[in-house]
Amino acid sequence: MPSLAPRWPRYVEFAPSVLVAAGLVWDSFSPADYWGDPMLTAASVTAGALLSLRHTLLIGAAIICGVFALTVKDGTAGDLVGYLELINTLFAALMGVGVNRVVARYGRHLDVVRTVAEAAQRAVLPAPPERIGPLAIAARYQAAQSEARIGGDAYAVQRTPFGVRLLIADVRGKGLGAVSAVSVLLGAFREAAEEEPDLATLADRMERALLRESEHTSEEDRLEGFITALLCEVLPGAAGLRLLNCGHPLPYLCHDDEVRALDTGDPGLPLGMGTLEVERPLTADRPFPVGSTLLLVTDGVTEARDRTGRFYDPVTELAGHGPFRGPQDVIDRLVRDVEHWTGGPRDDDMAVLALTRQMEGWKRTPRTVISRPTR
Repeated sequence: MPSLAPRWPRYVEFAPSVLVAAGLVWDSFSPADYWGDPMLTAASVTAGALLSLRHTLLIGAAIICGVFALTVKDGTAGDLVGYLELINTLFAALMGVGVNRVVARYGRHLDVVRTVAEAAQRAVLPAPPERIGPLAIAARYQAAQSEARIGGDAYAVQRTPFGVRLLIADVRGKGLGAVSAVSVLLGAFREAAEEEPDLATLADRMERALLRESEHTSEEDRLEGFITALLCEVLPGAAGLRLLNCGHPLPYLCHDDEVRALDTGDPGLPLGMGTLEVERPLTADRPFPVGSTLLLVTDGVTEARDRTGRFYDPVTELAGHGPFRGPQDVIDRLVRDVEHWTGGPRDDDMAVLALTRQMEGWKRTPRTVISRPTR
């Protein structure tokens, strides 16, 4: 049966059986003949939509056998009324099988689309290395809708001669246009991060690449397209952080039980708005203590709303859940919190990048417990 089934709660699978039992009991005790037939038809169609072909056939067979027993009980098994009732019941069972085949075909098609989308996602947005020197790294991309696998949020981690450099970004808009912008942005970052000595000139290189690409887009996209981005450089030896904000949500530092937003100074304009000729803001240097985790997010996190319209705040919601064991632990907790906060589908994609500074020489055991080597 298609892969859509796991999306339904487990108890929903019992709905066809309940409808069959209710329909047959109704037919048995109703004053008029076969008042429960709509329930039996609903059971067959529901089974076709929710269950496997085998279970759909079993439900259909149970309905046919049940109705035949009722015609025998009522004395109509050998006359026209009984024959017509059995024909109607067989038609309902065939409807269930037909629905099952349509859903199964749709499920197979959706699986192919998902596979292609996942391959494109891995090509455009590959997973970062799990460790670079004393830095443990983890990332997560989560689409607003479970069927989607690719969108306009992006992250990247790269070791360079100037230290480990990180990027997290959010492209305005969705669809293939956003994916194309992400591809250009990440390509420019990976090339320029190796060559440019400071974050401002790195941002300028990325800006120029985006402007060149925009020459092939519509005038509306050129005027309204932009990308919020946060560039971070972990200084050699992981002694501190250097941050450049291009209109992006603030980063967070998690240390023990405390979570605080890092001040990046005045945020500059997003990338893609270089035609306004506004100077980039100054970079901001911040400490990066051993055992702390740097958390970079897109606005899918900071603009997630609960049922009352309140925005999610990592500072207040993550505080008290530490100390975290590593970057993956921080991300897992954050994603669970956001899903619980929204209580349903989100309106935006969500990308998260986390970086934990560990002591040189520390090793992670299979249970992700960090221990010092013996001396």
